[in-house]
Amino acid sequence: MYGTLQIPVIGMELEPFAVLLITALAGGAFGAALGALPAFIFTGFLVFLGEGIAILERQIGRTIGAVPEGGIATGFTGIIGFGAITGPHIAFAGGVAASAYAGSRYPEMKPDGWNYHFGKNILYAFGTKPDILAVGAIFGALGMLITRVVSGAGVPTDGIALSVVATALIARVAFGYPLIGTVAGSSVFDMTPFEREETRTATDGGTPARPATEPWLPHQYRWSGIVTIGLIGGVLASYIWLETGSVFMGYAVSAMSLLFLQLGVEKIPVTHHITLVGAVGAVVAAPVFGSGVIALLVGGVFGAVSGVLGEVSQRVFYSHSGTHVDPPAMAIAIVMSVVGVLYLLGIIPNAGYLGL
Repeated sequence: MYGTLQIPVIGMELEPFAVLLITALAGGAFGAALGALPAFIFTGFLVFLGEGIAILERQIGRTIGAVPEGGIATGFTGIIGFGAITGPHIAFAGGVAASAYAGSRYPEMKPDGWNYHFGKNILYAFGTKPDILAVGAIFGALGMLITRVVSGAGVPTDGIALSVVATALIARVAFGYPLIGTVAGSSVFDMTPFEREETRTATDGGTPARPATEPWLPHQYRWSGIVTIGLIGGVLASYIWLETGSVFMGYAVSAMSLLFLQLGVEKIPVTHHITLVGAVGAVVAAPVFGSGVIALLVGGVFGAVSGVLGEVSQRVFYSHSGTHVDPPAMAIAIVMSVVGVLYLLGIIPNAGYLGL
């Protein structure tokens, strides 16, 4: 699993549970202090570094055989990038919960120019406010525990992605938000109220200017565009895997690209669920079709499917309530559940990066 790929299990063997728990508390608070999205961008940079080390190790190992393949990189990518410091189930989850709490407890903190419910603002850094950091800490620890349970129970999915979704839903309920929210259009899938610039009233938990329907990404919710970027991202991530052997490098590049979104560059696409799942498509296809054009195309299809699932998730769980429930994490969890089950049934040759 993309943080449990040998990672939580190894982490638990190397360190006492109390040490991991305390670190997860600090990691969740760290995510709240920086903000969920900035914390996740750090994840991207650290995974990029870890995967770069892994590629270098493989090259050195082939040349002189001096470095055990994957030894350093597994520790760095797993223990740091996907671990208790910047793992999405800890730092990002802590930041998401902090935003949900602040949106309910401190609506006056909402910055100018933020038209959605403040509980959805995952760009916001909460600095040193003790109660908000405490919420982040609690949810960081909860995210670690959920991931450990999923991994220990052998659930065939990405435990980190599943944990990110679970903690977000728990925060939504814990802080008094509706699970789905008020649907302004004809169904949860209807985005036309946003396109018509319809607004909610103040009694709906926001200001009169708050959109009646709030798409996760106003520049990335139309089906044609999602399929297009899904195909592109899936192919590129597949190529990266074919050339480097890294399933996570494309994911890291996608996560790092969100720095530009954080800095306000318009229309930056969010693609880490696309590139991760796209690479998995190539991993699954290569043993059957070879490491060529077919693997690239299968990766593109996987990326498009993940993009569509992310959009379905946002229309159901994001657009109508007042907190962030992460569409990419939900898409990853769904796709990897299918991949894991198909592998266990013997229908596909491997389970991607899942440690099954």
